[in-house]
Amino acid sequence: MSAPSQAPESADQPTSADAVEESEATPGHGGSDNRSLRQIAWQRLKRDKVAMVSGVVVALLILAAILAPLLTKWFGYPPTEYHQDLVDPSTRLPFKDPENPYDEFGYAITDPWGGISSDHWLGVEPTTGRDLLSRLLHGAQISLLVAFLSTLVCVGLGTVLGIIAGYKGGWVDTVISRAMDIFLAFPLMLFAIALVGVIPDGLLGLTGNGLRIGVIVFIIGFFNWPYIARIVRGQTLSLREREFVEAARSLGAGNRHILVKEILPNLITPILVYSTLLIPTNILFEAALSFLGVGINPPTPSWGKMLSEAIPFYQNGPYFVVFPGLAIFITVLAFNLFGDGLRDAFDPKTSD
Repeated sequence: MSAPSQAPESADQPTSADAVEESEATPGHGGSDNRSLRQIAWQRLKRDKVAMVSGVVVALLILAAILAPLLTKWFGYPPTEYHQDLVDPSTRLPFKDPENPYDEFGYAITDPWGGISSDHWLGVEPTTGRDLLSRLLHGAQISLLVAFLSTLVCVGLGTVLGIIAGYKGGWVDTVISRAMDIFLAFPLMLFAIALVGVIPDGLLGLTGNGLRIGVIVFIIGFFNWPYIARIVRGQTLSLREREFVEAARSLGAGNRHILVKEILPNLITPILVYSTLLIPTNILFEAALSFLGVGINPPTPSWGKMLSEAIPFYQNGPYFVVFPGLAIFITVLAFNLFGDGLRDAFDPKTSD
């Protein structure tokens, strides 16, 4: 992306971000097209039907998570409310399945359709009778909250360290780059399992699941920053040699001004695109921890924990596995496709 050579201090001159948008304008049919970079990207994004549908799905998922208590009140039951009348007591104990000689134990299911009815749209859990729809909606709150907060931590650390490494160079760049290599080689999943499994009941004023969410967010965000730091560092190495940075420096602009006012605005697009691709990775990480039993404590619902609890029932009642599995699959796929669409929309090499 190009930028102006005018000094940023002049109130009458455009900023570097504005000039970047103007420089990306392309000639239109029958005359000059003065569309900005954002307008061009929006037009490209609108033409990408897959990305637009994925964006709508992402928006609906976020809205459903925010409105989970209200939706539960309208269409279901509280996520921790038991309905023992819908559960066969024999599900509480394993028994030999005579229909499957290769399976050591089987489990009885009251309803072959998983308890699906007008009262329970997605059925109920086989051992507790808790409403699956309400647990999926509240599980979305946990998954998206952890994903967004950890992405925010990761992007914040990666952007700051990446831009400093790329702009300063020298020994500063060497130290930060070697730190990136160390963090990238760190066995993150093993460390997360060990740390989350031994955290105390209370720490820094946090207790219970609040503490667990904080620890998971810290682990994911703190140890994943090198990925975005490398992208920011590479972009900064290119931008620091551009004419508008040299012009600002020659007119007396300090390093802080150059970093914040000249370079950072030109990094917003790659940071935004990478963030949308990082969120689904963090959703899968949180689901994996919950699946392994070191994530969110029950009875608070989590997609990974729901999937883990449904595994013993997959032969007699596959619905209990399908619904949380589909929730994870659709969410991750929607974020990935939307992120790919954003990347293509902002790519200057993409034909308009």
